[in-house]
Amino acid sequence: MPTETRLADGIRLALTTFTTLPVRAGRVDRAAAGTAMALAPLVGALLGAVLGGVLLLTGALAPPLVAAVVTVGLGALLTRGLHLDGLADTVDALGSYRRGPAALEIMKQPDVGPFGVVALVVVLLLQSAVLAELAGRDALAAFAAVVAATAAGRLAVGLACRRGVPAARPEGLGALVAGTVGWGALTLGAVAVALAAVPAVPDRPWQGPLAVLGALAVAAGLLRHLVRRFGGITGDVLGALVEIVTTLSYLGLVLTG
Repeated sequence: MPTETRLADGIRLALTTFTTLPVRAGRVDRAAAGTAMALAPLVGALLGAVLGGVLLLTGALAPPLVAAVVTVGLGALLTRGLHLDGLADTVDALGSYRRGPAALEIMKQPDVGPFGVVALVVVLLLQSAVLAELAGRDALAAFAAVVAATAAGRLAVGLACRRGVPAARPEGLGALVAGTVGWGALTLGAVAVALAAVPAVPDRPWQGPLAVLGALAVAAGLLRHLVRRFGGITGDVLGALVEIVTTLSYLGLVLTG
């Protein structure tokens, strides 16, 4: 497959996987999937730019908490709520203390259990609280924080799809993307996201990179546990990592001391 064709297919797949943009579907295979997962941080940065703009615009017209909730809600709408759904399903499976196929069966259930509900409430409240704090800060810092945290969440997908990490099922999104991302793409993505986070805390330029890289380190440890419990990654696991890393990055960006 020509490089240009693979790149175009990967871009389309990245946009349709991580956003609701009405993009015409292209070829869907492991080559395109690897490109899409490697480009996930870039799509996250673009989504973060939209959300950051909404936060600043709404914050100029309404109280910070209102602007924060609107931004969080819009983020869910622009991603079809898929990452939140993945978070709920993954936490429900973890809370069951089951392993392998039994845990995967719980993840496939259409309903959300108590563990999943609590996880959703905590994550949405934390994100709203942090965005409310950011809405009262310098505009450039707030914008950079939203861009960096949203991009970091998508970089976690590439981390989970790196070579050597298996899929939990022989079918589904996990099987399509598992093991498709090389360390070169991950390193480049991590450096780009860390640099994007520098303006998020102007008086402490080290805090932004440390926040996103620390969140990714937590995700790497969690990923090992999830692979042991489930046998590999699934689409739900990817969604859970997006929300967890985004939330942890936000928290790291607003910590003071």
